[in-house]
Amino acid sequence: MDASHVSRRRPVFCGVVPPHILDRLARSELPERAAAARNTLELDASHRVRRQLAALVPAPGATPPETPERTIYDAQHRTRLPGKKVRSEGGDASKDVSVNRAYAGLGATFELYLKAFGRHSIDDAGLPLDATVHYDRLYNNAFWDGSQMVFGDGDGDLFLDFTVSVDVIGHELTHGVTQYSANLEYHGQSGALNESMSDVFGSLIKQYSLDQGAAEADWLIGAGLLGPGVDSGQALRSMKAPGTAYEDDVLGKDPQPATMDGYVRTTRDNGGVHINSGIPNHAFYLVASELGGKAWERAGQIWYDTLTGGRLAPAAQFTDFARLTVEAAVARYGEGGAEHQALQKAWSAVGLG
Repeated sequence: MDASHVSRRRPVFCGVVPPHILDRLARSELPERAAAARNTLELDASHRVRRQLAALVPAPGATPPETPERTIYDAQHRTRLPGKKVRSEGGDASKDVSVNRAYAGLGATFELYLKAFGRHSIDDAGLPLDATVHYDRLYNNAFWDGSQMVFGDGDGDLFLDFTVSVDVIGHELTHGVTQYSANLEYHGQSGALNESMSDVFGSLIKQYSLDQGAAEADWLIGAGLLGPGVDSGQALRSMKAPGTAYEDDVLGKDPQPATMDGYVRTTRDNGGVHINSGIPNHAFYLVASELGGKAWERAGQIWYDTLTGGRLAPAAQFTDFARLTVEAAVARYGEGGAEHQALQKAWSAVGLG
C-alpha cells in the first residue's frame, strides 16, 4: 500500500453537535453549562488531532459476513477508549439501557446498508462495529473516531444520552462509509456534502427501522436528543425545513439554509460544514418526497450510487454532486423518468439546477 493511498483514507473527527452550538454554550452565564461545553470542545479538539492517523483499508479477498459483529464498551465516565467490554454480538441484553440502545443502533445501521444497498458494514468488507458508551462526564456529543463509535451521556440539561436517537448513530457511522468510499474532504462544500451524507443515511436508517415512507418521516436529525433546558427546539437539524430545528434563548437559532440564496460563507466550522449541509439535505428531502414510497428504495439508492460509484472526487462541490446524482439516476432508472425529473426539480429548487 503506497503512502498516497493511506493519506486518502485519513478519517476526520465528526461530532453530531455542531461547533457553533457548543461555542455559544461555552459563553453561557450559567457556570455549569459553560463548563460542560468547554470540556466537550476541548475533548473534541483532542480527537481532531488524533484523527490525523491513517485508517486501515479493508483487506481484499475475504468473504464479508451477512450479520454484524458488534461489541459495546463502557468508558465508565473516563476518556480512555474503548473501555470495559460489556456486551458482545449475540450476548444477553444489558441492564444498562445505553448499552442496549447502542447495540440496537449499530445493528439497524448494518441492516439498512446490507438490505437496501448490499453493503457489508461500514467498509463493505465486514468491519466489526464497536461502540463505547458513558464517555467522560457531561460530554455533549457523539462521534465516529475512524474506527469506532463513542457516545457521551449529555449533561441532562441541554442534551440527553446520545444513544437515544438511532439517526444520530447512523449519522456517525455513515462518516465511516464516506471515509471508505468517496472520502470527502472535511471543509467547505465537500465537507458540507460529507455532513449531508451522514444526515441523509442517518435519516434513512431511522425510517427503515420504523418502516416509514417518505411522507410519514419527520426528517429530523436528533429528535429526542434535546433536554429540558431547551425551551424551543425539536432536533439538531431539519431536512424538510432547514433553519427551523430550534430557535432558543440558550442554543440560538438554527442557522442552516435550505437554498443557495442563504449559503453561509465563513471560516468557522471548517467553512460551515454543519450549516451549509442543509442545502443538499433539503434537495434529498425534495427528491424523496417527489418520488414517494420508501425513501431508501430510489432516492437513497441514487445517493448511495453517487457516494460509492468512484466518480465523486474528495474535493467535490455541490454542483459536482448534483450532476453526478442526475447521471446516477439516468444510469439506473433511465433518462426522462420520474427519478430523473425529480432530481432536476429538486436541484433547481435549492438553486443548483
